[in-house]
Amino acid sequence: MLRLIFSLSALAAGLASSGAFAAPSADGPHGVRPAEGGVLMLAQEGNIDIYYDARGNRVLVDADTGKVIAIQPPGSRLDRRALRRQRMQELGRAPAEDDDRYYLDNPEDMARFRRRQLEENGRVIPPPVDEYDPNSGDNSVDAYPPAPNNDEGYATTYPGEPNSNTIKRQPLNEASIDPEQPGQGEVLQTNPEASLPPNTGGKASVDPSLSLGVRQDVAALQVLLDRGGASPGVIDGRFGSNVDKALAAYNEINGTNLKSTDAVGIQAALAQSGGDAFASYTIMPEDVAGPYVASIPEDYSQKAELDCMCYTSVTEALAERFHMDETYLKSINKGVDFNRPGTMIKVANFGKLVSTPVTRIVADKTKKEVYAYDGSGKLVAAYPATIGSADTPSPTGIHAVSRIALDPNYTYNPNINFKQGQNDKILTVPPGPNGPVGSVWIALDKPTYGIHGTPDPSKIGKTESHGCVRLTNWDARELAKLVSPGVTVEFVGGPTIAEVGGTSTDELTQQ
Repeated sequence: MLRLIFSLSALAAGLASSGAFAAPSADGPHGVRPAEGGVLMLAQEGNIDIYYDARGNRVLVDADTGKVIAIQPPGSRLDRRALRRQRMQELGRAPAEDDDRYYLDNPEDMARFRRRQLEENGRVIPPPVDEYDPNSGDNSVDAYPPAPNNDEGYATTYPGEPNSNTIKRQPLNEASIDPEQPGQGEVLQTNPEASLPPNTGGKASVDPSLSLGVRQDVAALQVLLDRGGASPGVIDGRFGSNVDKALAAYNEINGTNLKSTDAVGIQAALAQSGGDAFASYTIMPEDVAGPYVASIPEDYSQKAELDCMCYTSVTEALAERFHMDETYLKSINKGVDFNRPGTMIKVANFGKLVSTPVTRIVADKTKKEVYAYDGSGKLVAAYPATIGSADTPSPTGIHAVSRIALDPNYTYNPNINFKQGQNDKILTVPPGPNGPVGSVWIALDKPTYGIHGTPDPSKIGKTESHGCVRLTNWDARELAKLVSPGVTVEFVGGPTIAEVGGTSTDELTQQ
């Protein structure tokens, strides 16, 4: 009897122990159970860590307890896309073709995702093909052809930068400037084929940092031409017809054959003619003092009410003094306060002015250029010019200089000149560089005609005049110092007044 009781007690304890161990595997929070098809399913969703061992096995670890839940060899991993499609089919819903998921931990999914992106963007990249054959031909480096030389127009060699330490500058006679300091100013390099800035009514109001088509080497060439007596007009770092004409005149004046692409020759000529193309200038108190006017009105009756046709800013005054475009001056002196005396700025080092007396002037209406010759017939100076227009052409034939006036006033006479707006009375516009004839008037023996300056130097050679010869203020002032009454002025090329039946519309009275 005692033996029977002991046996029953042992059997009950075994059953209880078996139930205790079976419960966690069926209902416990961290247990796993085999699913249909031998697939291992987790009772707890997602709260696991996945690792890969050195053999490529996928190890699932319980994130809470740190115990290994399962180990999946590489060939037995779950095809989650197939399971998802199967589940969708069991629910009676077929997955859409583009409703596909990609898993970041599956290299095949990532490769498929990248291929799909390339296909959607129209960029199908074929797999690389190994064309190397160890048994065919010569695969040494010498077997490959050399790189092409300069057949495609690309430069492979460039001239070295000249040593500026040996350059000695010559003093200027218009302003006191010093050799350019290292790091002084910054020239804007932009695409020369870009579109031009918007029209701002003549005066530069575009942000200097937006200047387009500007090149420092072109500006250096312009400085050299200016030094050699062949004015390029404004120094603005841009190629154009004025630079082309000035280069041809420079070669004639100096007996050279310089080309715009000869960087070494340009630098050598700069070194011989005065040094670096740019120099430093310190803004003086008188530069800031003016006088200046707020703006220049377009209406002649309003111009006549001003005290002077002065500059409108320090930058405009300094740009003209150093033969520069105002916007270009600002662009190479970014962040500079031009209204503060003592400020050092970067300016064009244009050198000495022409000093050889002129006995003959030729105004070429077709080329839009004025040529000045000395007594021996040698060309000594050339200037880009605006010479008349189709409606109001300049005269033809040979004339002579009758008088010279610096800083003249301008007489507007609607009975002789053009009529502007409602202005039907004679008006006297005060003198100044921004006057209708600029700061110089070289009168000819033919009434109402002359050679004069302009308030818009950047437009010289690119616009039309009312019949006279228009130069930049600094070119007109230089020419005025070289001529005297009686010097002949010959007009060549272009239409004549008789051919169009026009008259000059420039009328000037010296103050």
